[in-house]
Amino acid sequence: MKGIVMAQASLYQQILDPANRANPYPLYAELRKTPVTREADGTYVVSTYEEIVALLHDPRVSSDPRSRPGVAEDSLLLPFINRDPPEHDRLRELAMRPFGPPQSPGRVDALRPWLAGVTDGLIDGFAGKTRIDAVAEFAYPLPVAAICHLLGVPREDEPRFHHWADATVEAFDPTTGTFEERQRRRSEVTRELGEYLNTLAEARVRQPGDDLISGLLTDTGPHGPMARTDLLNTGALLLVAGHETTVNLIANGLLTLLRHPDVLERLRHEPDLSIPLVEELLRYEPPVHMLTGRSTLADIDLAGTAIPRGSPLALVLAAGSRDPHRFPDPDRFDPGRADNAHLGFGNGIHYCFGAPLARSETQVALSALARRLVNPRLVADPPPYRPNPALRGPRRLMIEFDAVAP
Repeated sequence: MKGIVMAQASLYQQILDPANRANPYPLYAELRKTPVTREADGTYVVSTYEEIVALLHDPRVSSDPRSRPGVAEDSLLLPFINRDPPEHDRLRELAMRPFGPPQSPGRVDALRPWLAGVTDGLIDGFAGKTRIDAVAEFAYPLPVAAICHLLGVPREDEPRFHHWADATVEAFDPTTGTFEERQRRRSEVTRELGEYLNTLAEARVRQPGDDLISGLLTDTGPHGPMARTDLLNTGALLLVAGHETTVNLIANGLLTLLRHPDVLERLRHEPDLSIPLVEELLRYEPPVHMLTGRSTLADIDLAGTAIPRGSPLALVLAAGSRDPHRFPDPDRFDPGRADNAHLGFGNGIHYCFGAPLARSETQVALSALARRLVNPRLVADPPPYRPNPALRGPRRLMIEFDAVAP
């Protein structure tokens, strides 16, 4: 009787396996031993810091799915993060004008008192309880409220975004269907969300406000205003990406603090610690673990490996951010770490558009939780994780505490 020989799963396949979601870091350490590996489907997986940064700055790497064979050009609705220069640069500059420097330098900082009010309101809601799901009751509602406030979405419409966000996150999961299927699903969700945003835009045309949609519609700069289709794609991107990654950052941050009670105690008494703390979180437990939408426009030699033109890339950012050649003692959580040039927000021209907002939200959120929760502790460690290997965070984070301080 002949035995059946099972093909052993590659390191990358093991990383994609939900069974390894709670702690992928030992697998990343193994993966880094070979900076560039080729998967059976032709994907090149890159796991070391220097090589990831080189590709994120390489004009021969495309973020546009239309550059991949088999993706129909007219079937996709593409926000600027899925475009290449010069389209990407023009649209990103337009999107940034009402959002951040140099045209709107104070917008995110001016939100901090509002963010603090929303944060304290959510924590006030824990009064009388001794156990909560910190994801559902805190980490999720705060960023949703913030991005809806910025875009001018009515608060009563916020629950509708849960469906759209879940569907979009699924499209980022490299384990769900083919690349082409994921792009199609993403376009369907963008189309649905775009229809909703179009009704908002119509209202803002008649009566502009102080929100981002109004700003994009009324921009009088050299490239403005933004075309309606681009505005809807940008709005859809910001609504979903603008909160989904921050949910994970806040949840991962609280989990990490509860595992490091000495740091939690310091934060309770030193609110300014939140600034370097969030940077270390972005390195140590980032919300985005890999980018799988890139491909090569030309042959590229990287770390002794020849990557052919048209190859899909998987850039494992979380592995790069724990590369011992770049970060001393990389598996230690150290908010005092000097020179923390992590990959938590990516790098290069596609550096996270919403980084300033995500930083502010997480600094405010974790400082308030440290100050107001009396003797918080984890109910289960590790908590249950979402299956997605790219956008990694707890599905639930049950915590207990003795009381809520005023």
